[in-house]
Amino acid sequence: MNRREFVSGVMAATALAGTAAAAADGRRVALVIGNGAYRSVPTLLNPPNDASDIAAALRRLGFTVSLVTNAGFDAMRRSLIALGREAAGADMAAVYFAGHGMEINGENWLIPVDAELKRDTDAANEAINLQSVMLQVSDTTSLGLVILDACRNNPFAAKMNRSIATRAAAASGLGRIEPVGNVLVAYAARDGTTALDGDARNSPFAAALLRNIETPGVEVTFMFRNVRDEVMEATRNAQQPFVYGSLSRKAIYLAGRPPPGSEQTAPDPLPAAISPAPSQAPASAVIDPALVGTWEIMVPSGRGPSRWIWRIMADGTYRFHAEPQRSARPHEGTMTAANGRWTLHAIRGLSGYSDGGGYEIHDALAVITGKLGTGAWKRSAE
Repeated sequence: MNRREFVSGVMAATALAGTAAAAADGRRVALVIGNGAYRSVPTLLNPPNDASDIAAALRRLGFTVSLVTNAGFDAMRRSLIALGREAAGADMAAVYFAGHGMEINGENWLIPVDAELKRDTDAANEAINLQSVMLQVSDTTSLGLVILDACRNNPFAAKMNRSIATRAAAASGLGRIEPVGNVLVAYAARDGTTALDGDARNSPFAAALLRNIETPGVEVTFMFRNVRDEVMEATRNAQQPFVYGSLSRKAIYLAGRPPPGSEQTAPDPLPAAISPAPSQAPASAVIDPALVGTWEIMVPSGRGPSRWIWRIMADGTYRFHAEPQRSARPHEGTMTAANGRWTLHAIRGLSGYSDGGGYEIHDALAVITGKLGTGAWKRSAE
């Protein structure tokens, strides 16, 4: 039975139980903003609809939701401050924003409806910095979530004057970010690209999110993978959603855990089919050429961030170390990687340790799921 058949068969029986379980897990708060009636540029039709529908879905999932539509700078600022206070110590906190957003000189900004942005330096006084949004959801016990359908083709960029001749111009879409701690940030379109507003009630991204966010038993990172696939199918690969951030091994569910006895879809614990590999290298190791090379990821901890480096060789061997070394023990061994699945067996350093899971390659980024959860590894120059 595939996932869709399973979900449709148990949805009616588990929807109420899933919501109750979610509410029992702890306090959940959310701020939902939909900006469409811009005063200085043409109106966007879908964001108020998207925000209203997403707010309703989050309420059904046990979130206390504040909904704001067509918000100016002051309204957005006050709403975010209020959310930050409510989010402190909550189990989950979420922000959903639909509207215009843009990158200016390496900073990402969410644009209120009263912004004019005649110069790039006006952003600090007329727009909301994405870093400040992430900060408001960071003080939670399980998950801080920021969802941005804000990568639309932006008319502000075309008319904006640059303050200095050498200053970088406003880029298309939003720029790459690296959230820390338990914060995930989901873009409707990956960094540097634009998202479609659509000609239906909801944007392609919001429509896919609404179809998936209330599905019980699907871990949050897998839920966003399902959204990604649906958006790419609906837009014929013109738009690719992307999620930034690296969570711990704890499985997180928005719509309740899987029913007893059902197939577990979360990355933790590891599927039983992945078992320790032989202590010797396989006779013909299979390594996806796209994974060969050196990869790194920054990992936050109580002692400060550490840099993990993973070197994968074409002969089916690997080497791992961390900087500083105390943050993780170095080890090396054998591995396989093909068709989106990988396995690893340590021979030295952590003898007997095995890991495995799934992977996706996006240019210089590898999204890898294993025992420690899902992380975005960047290709290193080492």
